[in-house]
Amino acid sequence: MGDDLVRRFRRVQERVAAAATAAGRDPQSVTLIAVSKTHPPEVVDAAVAGGALDLGENRVQEAAAKKPAVRSARWHLIGPLQRNKAKLALDVFDVVHTVDRSEIADRLQFLLETHWPDRRLEVLLEVNVGDEAQKAGAASGDAGELLRTVLEHDRLKVVGLMAIPPFDDDPEASRPFFRSLRELRDRLQDEVGHSLPELSMGMSHDFEIAIDEGATMVRVGTAIFGPRKG
Repeated sequence: MGDDLVRRFRRVQERVAAAATAAGRDPQSVTLIAVSKTHPPEVVDAAVAGGALDLGENRVQEAAAKKPAVRSARWHLIGPLQRNKAKLALDVFDVVHTVDRSEIADRLQFLLETHWPDRRLEVLLEVNVGDEAQKAGAASGDAGELLRTVLEHDRLKVVGLMAIPPFDDDPEASRPFFRSLRELRDRLQDEVGHSLPELSMGMSHDFEIAIDEGATMVRVGTAIFGPRKG
């Protein structure tokens, strides 16, 4: 299992590098986040041993249970964050990709001031690029207001935007959504005057399209770990 996992991880690394090169970009400009949700800690640890430096998890409690058994890595929260899980999330994660409303920013700011007085947390703002009712994320039209609000929180370092486009079997169907997130990022940088270097977009079936459209973080699970467990 471990050898197969490492081979899959390295194959994805090669695909990321090839996509970046084809887009005229430095492969080092793209962070590969290995999404380990539903997989047990021994498998996650094997991925880190095989070279995975960044891990993505959707559920705060699942990540908290795994992390003590996994060697050092950078942990990314890529699933929705509830207020009552915010303190545990701060215990576990180094980066939060899913700040989508001011209440979450307020809660994180309060907890950081109270429990981590010297810490500043990297966050991304999640945008619901497909306007899907079942998905989290701020509406594209509200992203500017959200950005301005979150920037008032000095313990949060806003580094970019994140999105999950509507799923389609055809990876090319994701392209217009990736493009719209990049264009929104560019517009917000100009309007607000704050650099947003990171674009977290693209998963196992469409990450190469995302890289072509400017992704700097891709979140890949199935192509590395295989089908979800449980």
